[in-house]
Amino acid sequence: MDYATLKQQTIAQNIANVDTPNYKAKDVSRKNQFGTALQSELKAYRTNEKHIEFSRSSEKAAVISTMNHTYQENGNGVDIDQEMSKMAQNQIYYEALIERLNGKYSSLETVIRGGK
Repeated sequence: MDYATLKQQTIAQNIANVDTPNYKAKDVSRKNQFGTALQSELKAYRTNEKHIEFSRSSEKAAVISTMNHTYQENGNGVDIDQEMSKMAQNQIYYEALIERLNGKYSSLETVIRGGK
């Protein structure tokens, strides 16, 4: 969800700067995002010193600028149609995450109430 939130903020910033001269569109890098999430969820205990130690990565999603694209004469690199499409995709992704979390919490609530 942190990734989706950061992506939404970045897209909104791009849209807000659609007419800013020489502004270059930004995007969010998702490299190792899922690996990092899995590592933070995984708890492993070494029972032998010869076992491989699990390390937690501190990598997070990073905002990067796209330098090679210019869509307007003033040097602006924001394509409004592309940004609106990205925003819609990100909204669907975020809503799917929320729906999945709601399902998990609903299952927990059912278990706590004894199946009632």
